[in-house]
Order: sequence, then C-alpha cells, then structure tokens
Amino acid sequence: MTDVTDGVLHTLFHSDQGGHEQVVLCQDRATGLKAVIAIHSTALGPALGGTRFYPYASEEAAVADALNLSRGMSYKNAMAGLDHGGGKAVIIGDPDRIKSEELLLAYGRFVASLGGRYVTACDVGTYVADMDVVARECRWTTGRSPENGGAGDSSVLTAFGVFQGMRASAQHLWGDPTLRGRKVGVAGVGKVGHHLVQHLLDDGAEVVITDVRPESVQRILERHPSRVTAVADTEALIRTEGLDIYAPCALGGALNDLSVPVLTAKVVCGAANNQLAHPGVEKDLADRGILYAPDYVVNAGGVIQVADELHGFDFDRCRAKASKIFDTTLAIFARAKEDGIPPAAAADRIAEQRMAEARRH
Repeated sequence: MTDVTDGVLHTLFHSDQGGHEQVVLCQDRATGLKAVIAIHSTALGPALGGTRFYPYASEEAAVADALNLSRGMSYKNAMAGLDHGGGKAVIIGDPDRIKSEELLLAYGRFVASLGGRYVTACDVGTYVADMDVVARECRWTTGRSPENGGAGDSSVLTAFGVFQGMRASAQHLWGDPTLRGRKVGVAGVGKVGHHLVQHLLDDGAEVVITDVRPESVQRILERHPSRVTAVADTEALIRTEGLDIYAPCALGGALNDLSVPVLTAKVVCGAANNQLAHPGVEKDLADRGILYAPDYVVNAGGVIQVADELHGFDFDRCRAKASKIFDTTLAIFARAKEDGIPPAAAADRIAEQRMAEARRH
C-alpha cells in the first residue's frame, strides 16, 4: 500500500477532518474519467454538493479536496435548514482539455450507481450545460437549465443571501439592518459579485470594487459611473480608508496572516468559499474586533436554489428561504456572544447540533 493511500485512510478514519460515511473512487479509461465522490454525512438526508472539475497536482490532492469540500457542505446544508447532508465530487483533469460528453455521461452513471445517496450540481469547472448531460444518466442531478426543468444560474440567490448576511451584520454591529451610507469593498465582481454590487447600491451603500479581470470591473463602472469606484487589487481594497465591510467574493483563503492585520473593515461578509486560510484566523479577526459572518452560512443561497430544484423549482419559494439567512446570521452572532467564541465556531456548533439531533431520530 502506498504512502498516498495511507495518508487518505488516516484522514478518513483517524483525523478530525474525517468521519466521512463513504468515499468512492471512479475510473472510466475509455473516456479518461478519474473522479472522487465523497459523502460526508446523510444524517439530514441525501448528500448534496457540486462537482468540481480541476487539474489537481496529484490524486492525493484531489481526494483531500473532496473530503474537505464534502465536510463543508454538511455544515452549509445544515445551517441553511435543508434536509440534505454534505457531499462533493471532484473530476481530476483540465476541463478545457479532457471534458467531453462521453466523460460526463460516464460520470453520471457513477453518481447514479449510488442510488440517490449523493445529489450533484455545478461547481468550479462545471456548468449548467454539463449538468444537463450528467442528468441524462442520473436523475439525482440539479443545477440544470430551465429548458430541462432546472433552476439555471444560482448566482442570483447566492448574492441575495450574502446581502442578507450583510444586513444582519449591520443590525448586530450598528443596530440598523441597512447598508445606507456604509462603504463596502467587494473583491471579485464576476457571477456573484456583480449581483451583490447591485443590491448594495439599491440599499444606498458606497461601493469600492476590484477584480483580476479588468472587463468585469469596467462593466460595473460603465453601468454605475458615479456610484462605484475601483482600486487596483485586493491588497489596496482591504487597506481602503473608512471601509465598513469587506466582501471577499473570489478565491478562498482571503483571510490569512497577511490580510487580517491590515484590514480596515469592521465586518467581513462575502460569497467566497473557505475564506479562513487556516484554523485560528477566526480568533485573529475577533481579537481585532472584526465581525466575521461565516462564509458557508451567508453564501448558501445557491445550494438552497439547487436543492429546491429536486421538488420542482420555484424562485419565489427559494428567495423566501434565502431571506432567512438574515435570521440565521443574527442567531450565530448571538450564540457567539453567549458562548464567548468567534462566530465561525458558533456556526459549527449549531450545525453539529442539528446533525447530531437528526442522527438520534
């Protein structure tokens, strides 16, 4: 047995990051498919989580990502009030080079073989059109196109949920659930970020933006020439004088040992996944008096949308569920204050409690 396998098995069976119910390794040599499906928990219902298509440096890195992401989905789905556990799949390889209809169909057959224990959707490297293909082999597929009975792009409700988290943060910190007159910095104004900017402007906020893609910045500046300003990069954004809220909406790891000490914002609330670069960052934020709205709580609008698709998608019903992110975020802040812990730890406790109670029934 190789060291790679030893490392995976140790993580799965012995570490705090393990505890997964099932991990499936999938291979279809004819199409080049190599995939990992990780089911962390089905305590609350079938595991739900997206399919990531990415050129991992190694198979070990792919398995580690699947384990980490699926565990995160258990917590996200629990806090969103969904009757779903957490799961995630990763397909190993460069989607621009190896993605094909045949490969996606083969992947769909593997998901279908789990008999509904895992429900898949889009993630990095996969899109609505891909889910339409997967769905031809697997009925446990969400994130499909409206033409095929799906909900389509989930970024609209993801942004709406983050906005609700910001409103709750404002209520908790300043006693008023409005962003009017507040300066909000948004890092990443792509699929989710540009919708978030619109919510902020509609609520009367002053918005500062940045993005690695100049065209994304330009699109917003042209639409709102007098109400939005742009800065060169995230480094400049987090140091902006008078910033009230920082919204990381791009890559993970935005909150780290370099960024937290120089943050000028009083609140962090954004759409990016895995914002805390490592354990302990949440305490660093608390020590600086910065209020952190846990990422997997406020960005759950998308998973609320794809979960609803399983019951016949209704946008108004989804929006009503996503609006509850406001109350959930406030409850987390209250629990954090009561227990004397950072909000991220409070969110984990609430999610773990819901899963534990479900197992007892």
